[in-house]
Amino acid sequence: MNKKARVLVTGGAGYIGSHTVKLLEESGFEVTVFDNLINGHREAVLNSKFVKGDILDIEILDRLFSEVQFDAVIHFAAFIEVAESVRHPLKFFKNNVSGTLNLLSQCLKHRVKRFVFSSTAAVYGVPESVPIVEEHTLCPINPYGKTKLTVERVLEDMSNTGEIFCIALRYFNAAGANPCGEIGESHNPETHLIPLILKTAKGERENIKIFGSDYPTPDGTCVRDYIHVDDLAKAHVLALDYLLDGGKSDVFNCGYGAGYSVKQVIEMAKRVTKRFIPVEISDRREGDPPVLIADNRKIRSVLNWQPEYNDLEYIIKTAWNWELNRKF
Repeated sequence: MNKKARVLVTGGAGYIGSHTVKLLEESGFEVTVFDNLINGHREAVLNSKFVKGDILDIEILDRLFSEVQFDAVIHFAAFIEVAESVRHPLKFFKNNVSGTLNLLSQCLKHRVKRFVFSSTAAVYGVPESVPIVEEHTLCPINPYGKTKLTVERVLEDMSNTGEIFCIALRYFNAAGANPCGEIGESHNPETHLIPLILKTAKGERENIKIFGSDYPTPDGTCVRDYIHVDDLAKAHVLALDYLLDGGKSDVFNCGYGAGYSVKQVIEMAKRVTKRFIPVEISDRREGDPPVLIADNRKIRSVLNWQPEYNDLEYIIKTAWNWELNRKF
C-alpha cells in the first residue's frame, strides 16, 4: 500500500519539510505540498504538486481534501522561533494549535487516519537527566514548546478514540543540507548555530556569539545533539511507512544520542571552511540547559531507524556547500 500512497505535507516548502518531500518523492509517494510561504520557499519544492494556502484557512483545506483522497498527512507547518514565541505567544498558539485543529478536523471529515507530527525536544523543558528518554517529564519553558505539547496531547486523546493514528517526532537540533545543493536551511531571521557560524565565515556577520562559557560541560559551552536533516527526513518516511502498515500511535526522539559543544562546532566549521571565524563570548541566555542529548533507542528499535550521517564534519560540509551555492 505504501508506494504511490497520496501524502499531504503541510509546511513542505520549509527546511525540514522540503528535505522530507524530496525523500518521499524518491521513495515513490505521491506528494502534495501545502505551504503559505511565510517562512518556506517555493523553490524548495522541486517536483511535487504545490498548493499555496494557510492552515488557518479552513475553506481552502476543505477544498484540498475534497479534491484529493489523501492516505496520510505529514504536518510541519508551524512557527518555530523560540524568542518570537516569548514575545508573541498568542500568534504561536493561534497558528500552531488552532491551525493544527483545523487540519485535524479535515482529516476526520475526509477520513484521513494517519498523521505524522513535527514536534520538538522543547516539550521536555530543562532536562532532569540526559540522555532524554521519551518518558521524561514534559515541562516546556517557552510558548513554542507549549504549543507543540498541546498538539501532542490532542493527538493522544484522538488516538485513544481510534479517530486517528499518529506518530509525533521530537526533534533535537536539525542541521546540514542535502548534498544535491538544491535545498538547504534558509530562515529569516536565522537563529540556528551552524548557519550563523557559516554566515560569519562568509563575512556576512561580524562574529559568532557564544552565550555562556561557564556551563558544567567539558569546555564550558552548551552541548547539543545535532542531527543531519536527511536522517531526520528518513525518520518521517519510516514513521509514515509504519502507520500505513498498521502501526499504532507513538512518540519518538530524533537525535543521534551524542552531542557537541558550541566550541567544538565552531572549531569544526573552521576546519571545514578553512576560514577565520571571529568569536565573542556573551552572557548566558535564560532557559539554555547545559546539555540536550536524545536517547534514540526507541526509534531505532520500533522504526528500525539507522542514521547514515552521524558525523559533525559531514553535517557542516553539506551546510557549507549550501551556503556557498544557495539558491534561495
